[in-house]
Amino acid sequence: MNERQSKLLAAIIDQFIQTAVPVGSKRLLESGMFTLSSATIRNEMVSLEDEGYLEQPHISAGRIPTAKGYRVYVKEFMEPSVQEKAARRKFDALRRQYFQRKDQERAYEAVTLLSQLMPNVAFATVPHKRRVYFLGLANTLRQPEFQSNPMLATGVVEALEGGRLSELLEGVTLDRRVQYYIGEEHLLPQIQSCSLLVTGYQLHGHEGALGIMGPLRMDYAYNTTVLELVADLLRAARD
Repeated sequence: MNERQSKLLAAIIDQFIQTAVPVGSKRLLESGMFTLSSATIRNEMVSLEDEGYLEQPHISAGRIPTAKGYRVYVKEFMEPSVQEKAARRKFDALRRQYFQRKDQERAYEAVTLLSQLMPNVAFATVPHKRRVYFLGLANTLRQPEFQSNPMLATGVVEALEGGRLSELLEGVTLDRRVQYYIGEEHLLPQIQSCSLLVTGYQLHGHEGALGIMGPLRMDYAYNTTVLELVADLLRAARD
């Protein structure tokens, strides 16, 4: 196959992929890719057909690629096209959505695991969303402090469900250390009967918070350990 035949074969395959219609010499000339005569193009198409790269569905039709034609096209002639660029753009967009969804799932899973390890509220900021996900509120409200003082329990519920905890976390400088906000230190009147343990994590450019909220008399040593362990697991997920 010479260079002119190679160019013709690639053009025929490109057009057939787009239209699913047999390609004739007239359409190739209209594409502006060739300065050959219609007769020359037809002769070259006959040669490509004789060599098994093209076939003619019926006498009055143009040519379509054979499996042999597609094989040589894939190996030798295929170049980046409009369709390929569109595919890459779509892939990039879906890839971002895929990682965002996976990052959100990892945050949810980390909170679930943390809530199973201690009888307090486990929470995390959700990647790519302006919200805090939490579990374990019912367990916390069963603690004696909240059973004996319904107003304290109401304050905790308001802070979590009203978005105040999310506002507080926006002002916290996060790193790998566990930070402690005990009583009035965390500046939320509703939950000054509580302590917060917070650490940071990163997933694909998102900086988030993972933490525990519970009564002042929580088991700080135990909660610090489980928070560090789950945070390390969440951080490892970014790879």
